Amino acid sequence: MGVRIKSTGVSRTSDTHSVVEHSGRAAKQSLERVGVRPDQVGVIINAGIFRDYNTVEPAVSALIQKAAGIGLEYAKDDPRTFSFDLMNGATSVLNAVQVATAILETGSTEHVLVVSGDTHPSLLRYAADDEFPYATSGAALLLERTDDPVGFGKVHTVAGEGTAAVEAYVDTATMGTAGRGLMTVEREPDFEDRLLEVAVKAARAALAEDADHTGIALIASTPTPGFPKRLADALGIDQDSVRTPDLAYGDPHTASLTQAYDRAISQNTLAEHTKVLFVAAGAGPSAAAVLYRLPAPAGAAA
Repeated sequence: MGVRIKSTGVSRTSDTHSVVEHSGRAAKQSLERVGVRPDQVGVIINAGIFRDYNTVEPAVSALIQKAAGIGLEYAKDDPRTFSFDLMNGATSVLNAVQVATAILETGSTEHVLVVSGDTHPSLLRYAADDEFPYATSGAALLLERTDDPVGFGKVHTVAGEGTAAVEAYVDTATMGTAGRGLMTVEREPDFEDRLLEVAVKAARAALAEDADHTGIALIASTPTPGFPKRLADALGIDQDSVRTPDLAYGDPHTASLTQAYDRAISQNTLAEHTKVLFVAAGAGPSAAAVLYRLPAPAGAAA
């Protein structure tokens, strides 16, 4: 048994700066594209980090679930949908894939929905800048079980040593009464090199699962626009096989992998590939990677 991507959804318009709204829209889109009903989604995992007004409680997954209109029936025999937040920086989506795989393997639900996305907590901007280098957007991966030899392999993770390379926090010493709309992001001068180091290790571990390295497309985090191609060079993957999200407004952060896959499917740029190497890298420094075997034809349902 494997786990495959049944559909994707993306929201990145500028009419709202709410990550709850963006993620809810992306979730709805992913279901509508393939005719899956809300009651067929048993679990929602929110992998986003930066949220509206620095919300801590309730879980943002519950707010996204409501925005998406999933599992809102409360009668005795109505279907139930469980949701929770999974926060591990830029690698959160691949960590969520790990958890979703374990859930789907039990046969307890037809689908697991992984949503992701970030926003500045003030909700006053949607484009990245020097102070907050992440664009406002949302994305959704709808996952299902399959008996075909396709889908995700094992997710490999790597934790680097030393300082975090990238960190974000609310400065409680200076925030005053404005803390719900503030976020400080600090990147060390060599952060990209340090993220690349752990990304290469994770990627090589994932590639070691398959002796055939032909037909691989690379989708990686975008802490800088050039990061995916630097990673491709380090791994010996042709730069023409790198697929990225739309970076017009900056780094989508946790939504980067899903948005890149969605874009590649919509543009039919995976047709000549048989596998996708997903690699995420971020604060820690930490990285995660997994090899995804594409259905044929790739993107038939996304």
